[in-house]
Amino acid sequence: MKEGPDIAQIGALIGDPARANMLAALMGGRALTATELAGAAGITLQTASSHLAKLEAGGLVSQRKQGRHRYFALSDDEVGLLLESLMGFAANRGFLRTRPGPKDPALRKARVCYDHLAGDFGVRMLDRLIAEGHVVVGGDEATLTAAGETRMAGLGIDVDGLRRQRRPLCRTCLDWSERRSHLAGSLGEALLARVIDQGWARRSEDSRAILFTPAGERAFLELFPLS
Repeated sequence: MKEGPDIAQIGALIGDPARANMLAALMGGRALTATELAGAAGITLQTASSHLAKLEAGGLVSQRKQGRHRYFALSDDEVGLLLESLMGFAANRGFLRTRPGPKDPALRKARVCYDHLAGDFGVRMLDRLIAEGHVVVGGDEATLTAAGETRMAGLGIDVDGLRRQRRPLCRTCLDWSERRSHLAGSLGEALLARVIDQGWARRSEDSRAILFTPAGERAFLELFPLS
């Protein structure tokens, strides 16, 4: 293809195993140092720095300096959506990692996808919002209804403030483990933040898993019950 977007460059950036591992590590939403990313990729710090320079030039990661350290993060939520979609595509085609472990059930139950809730609980939350008429979904787009705004206000979420952000309020994201959509966008981020602020759950220190307390899980399932 001689004209139009050059997907080959993006594919080459993501397709390198070391870079793919570093991007996957950043899907947890935390900013990480080059040393931490080198460990995640199983490469030397010098090699990691070279890879990070390419990812930054390609617009996939950004960095900020704090004190003596430089921290790297995904550039924006569109990168997170792209990576989660690719994970779902790979899973559908049978391209799976061959080292499952005890964290897998926790990741499938609830995990962070860049900055919003994914896994079974993330899909359940969107399903319930749709069933109650609070969110309307068409393709990859999602719209918060008037009833949904009232519901969010009841949860202490400032929808008007979210709308003033430059990113979309609602959008769907294909969940790699559930093979269905969960809620992304600034509203998805706000709902995950609300879950954590309520003390219902916390982020795992060494994985993307969101760990619910027994009481927090009951509260979440009461708020978003199965249809």
